[in-house]
Amino acid sequence: MNRDAALLDRARGVLLGAACGDALGAPYEFGTARLAPGQRPAMIGGGLGGFAPGEWTDDTAQTYAVAQAAAAHGDLREDAALDQVAHGFGRWFHGNPPDVGIQTRTVLRQVGPDARASELAGVARALHERTGHTAGNGSLMRTSPVALRHLDDPDALAEAAQAVSALTHGDPLAHEACVLWCLAIRQAVLTGELPDPRDGLDRLPEDRRDFWRERLDEAEAQEPASFRPNGFVVTALQAAWSAIAHTRAEGLVAGIEAAIHIGDDTDTVASIAGALLGAVHGASSIPERWRQDVHGWPGARAEHLMELADRAVAQRRRSPSATGRPA
Repeated sequence: MNRDAALLDRARGVLLGAACGDALGAPYEFGTARLAPGQRPAMIGGGLGGFAPGEWTDDTAQTYAVAQAAAAHGDLREDAALDQVAHGFGRWFHGNPPDVGIQTRTVLRQVGPDARASELAGVARALHERTGHTAGNGSLMRTSPVALRHLDDPDALAEAAQAVSALTHGDPLAHEACVLWCLAIRQAVLTGELPDPRDGLDRLPEDRRDFWRERLDEAEAQEPASFRPNGFVVTALQAAWSAIAHTRAEGLVAGIEAAIHIGDDTDTVASIAGALLGAVHGASSIPERWRQDVHGWPGARAEHLMELADRAVAQRRRSPSATGRPA
């Protein structure tokens, strides 16, 4: 596989890894199906939304909407791109999906299906100002396509990740988690190596860096099962990183399965982990049975995810600042 083909395989792996982690974890979310120690998870369907075998949940539905914008626009920070993401969220949500995270549902139900990004973000910001409790994991699980669009500009990536997160989550913790994880995904796509998420700390405010460094240290030092419950964005990121760090020599399948065995919000933690693992190992490392079975809103399958990844990466060729090198 030549260098360009390998990079594209890894880019495809981001979306496909996230979707497969989601569909594999969905049956076991909050204990809806029992998963015994040592038992291998399977795409058996069910879960909180009564999903079909192999069907992805709200995690990948929202990721798909972000990926569509990434495939169509040169810069995800622009109003037109963010509006497309917002419209995608609106079409999905107002189609009455079977399961939606609490924070995201609270925001989306206050606006119509054609709401603009500024309207969504305003509702999310007001909710945070009113409650102070808007740091759920629901924006971290969907922002991986930002890394594909902004492979060549880590500063733009950080800004875009925050903007996409802010559409439904007003807490800066959610934005910071998205920045760190997307920067790690970017590095993995470019190099094919497992990155250290701490490498992205310099793109967070200086007074936030020690907090996240300590949380990542905890994730590596403690067993993955320590990070539950994991609906909180910080614990979700720790759970995903702990699962990856403790299986780093075993590959993508082991990492995703370890994320699911943590329990609690299994589909989301496995989706977060799957995006980074896919960026390291590529779509070609994902079991064929998973690729065949995975599907979901809006009537899409594995090939549609890979096509969106191709188109998002192709946008970099239109950028005059593209270097093709990590920065």
